[in-house]
Amino acid sequence: MTRQEIEEKVKNFLVEELEFDEEKIKPEARLKEDIGIDSLDLVDIVVIVEKTFGFKIKPEEMGEVKTFSNFCDYIESKTNNG
Repeated sequence: MTRQEIEEKVKNFLVEELEFDEEKIKPEARLKEDIGIDSLDLVDIVVIVEKTFGFKIKPEEMGEVKTFSNFCDYIESKTNNG
């Protein structure tokens, strides 16, 4: 899966399923401060990512994930390197 495909899938479920503002979802956008993702949204996101990309998110690995780009980096590292 390419980086572009990952970004598109993540953006699509943020907009379509969780109803975030598409205009706010940019590579440098901070997940909490800019996009508005809270802890309840994060639970939904974890479930969607696990279903969509086929891997389990480990909370301890999410510590450095602050921006949309970081989140896509994390997914890319898990999907392309197993």
